[in-house]
Amino acid sequence: MTTVRLSRRNALVLIVASAAALAAFLWPLLITPAQNAAGTNSAAPFLFLAILPVLVVVAVAEVAAGGLDAKTIAMLGVLSAINAALRPLGAGTAGIETVFFLLVLAGRVFGPGFGFLLGSTSLLASALLTAGVGPWLPYQMLASSWIGLGAGLLPRRVRGRAEIAMLAGYGVIAAYVFGFLMNMSYWPFAIGGDTQLSYVAGAPLVENLRRFVVFTALTSTAGWDTVRAITNVVAIALLGPAVLVALRRAARKAAFDAPVTFADPPAVIPDVVTPMAGGDDATP
Repeated sequence: MTTVRLSRRNALVLIVASAAALAAFLWPLLITPAQNAAGTNSAAPFLFLAILPVLVVVAVAEVAAGGLDAKTIAMLGVLSAINAALRPLGAGTAGIETVFFLLVLAGRVFGPGFGFLLGSTSLLASALLTAGVGPWLPYQMLASSWIGLGAGLLPRRVRGRAEIAMLAGYGVIAAYVFGFLMNMSYWPFAIGGDTQLSYVAGAPLVENLRRFVVFTALTSTAGWDTVRAITNVVAIALLGPAVLVALRRAARKAAFDAPVTFADPPAVIPDVVTPMAGGDDATP
């Protein structure tokens, strides 16, 4: 079921905006910040941080242009509120993240466009609820949107236990990809420039990539990312079947796929009284 349909134009704009946003994540591997006369790095990397919120708005607006009726907005609001309420239960506790399993399941049921929107709105609502608004928020919103989008693009014909296994495997991949992207977004500023794991402006791509992989392995992969992956697997395995049934039942009752048509009401034909033979004095 697809609640937010993407036309070719919507999809093209989304791809272009996502490619530009991905460059904002991966800029340490793609550009070499110039140095000013004082020998310090220029503000060029911060331009990505300034542009990223614009890309988020463009991408979300373009996906929403695919069609948001009242029922879709209501479902999006309810699931965003649930995710915003779930996230504080685990965020910040050794990598336990309770926000992604519902995002994966909703993207699976309602389609890639809905999953993309839910990723952004869930993280935004969560940030507002927990006062977690900061320069990291646009990165989190986009990374989560991509997770919801990917869940909606998984093979549709898989059902039953195979579906749960597929979604659990996707939850593992999503956990590590999210950690990779978020680490890359702050790695150049995280540990200064005097360690063996620091970002080195102008170094070959392979050298900086090696430093980043080691940094991620030591600070994130073995802990936060792995715990996030385990949380996704456990939540999807235990709650996935029931949540999928509930979401699909809600989708059927809401009849998102039912076309809305407008037609003129049928013409009313007045009753015609035929006089009986014999005039007024006639009897049956």
